[in-house]
Amino acid sequence: MKLQEKFKELRKNRNAVLATNFYNYETAKGVLMAAKVTNQPLILQLSKSSINYLGLSVAFKLAKSMLEYHRVEGWVHLDHGDSVDLAERCLDTGFNSVMIDASEKPFRENVKITRAVVKLAEKYDASVEAELGYVAKLGQSAASVAFTQPEEAKIFVEETGVNALAVAIGSAHGFYKKTPKLDLDRLSEIERITDVALVLHGGSGIPDLSLQEAIRHGICKINLATEIKDVYMKTLKQVLKTEHKIDLRQVFPPATEAVAALVEKKLSVIQKSDGK
Repeated sequence: MKLQEKFKELRKNRNAVLATNFYNYETAKGVLMAAKVTNQPLILQLSKSSINYLGLSVAFKLAKSMLEYHRVEGWVHLDHGDSVDLAERCLDTGFNSVMIDASEKPFRENVKITRAVVKLAEKYDASVEAELGYVAKLGQSAASVAFTQPEEAKIFVEETGVNALAVAIGSAHGFYKKTPKLDLDRLSEIERITDVALVLHGGSGIPDLSLQEAIRHGICKINLATEIKDVYMKTLKQVLKTEHKIDLRQVFPPATEAVAALVEKKLSVIQKSDGK
């Protein structure tokens, strides 16, 4: 099933899919172990930084081969692509979906750039995600808030033809200094007047009940990245305090298993939303 078709199914049933970033073989294995155990679909995401680190072709082939090996229904997605060129390179490589993030540019410029990527993706029959509003990225201040305006979202979707839209309703990338409060009324209004899959970025650190409420109010895709890096590194550092062997195959598995446990819990939370 193509991702854009999956989005329509999720939207109809008030369900969501978890989209997890991965950074190496171990984190990819961890998230896919969880998806296999819970029998849940999964989107594997690669940021520009991860693509630069792993290499575009290697990263894509790793994701695809591991999805097949673990027998998980899944898709490979470019997360926060910053140019039409990067989107095109990912589509040429075989990505099922790309995100073009021009959210920090003026509205009309965001529309123009996004529309160009949508047009490009048509020949690949691939899904396109965009962002509207201000969802603070790592290193940016979360104090300045620019929530997605429902009427602007309606115009944006109609003029660009995107399949998915990341909305700013109170979440942020990275760690939260205090528990985030999502604007569910705003989310409901955006969902009512648009016909695309709505995406929640900054899923790390949002309480389980808030995630479930977000799904019930229209979120179809939840992004998870920071918590994956955090639990992996914390576990690895703990292991290295007592393990003095140099065999990587012995020190990495506990960190991989910690990622699997985290993602399994997140998938369980999504599953329990039941769309009701």
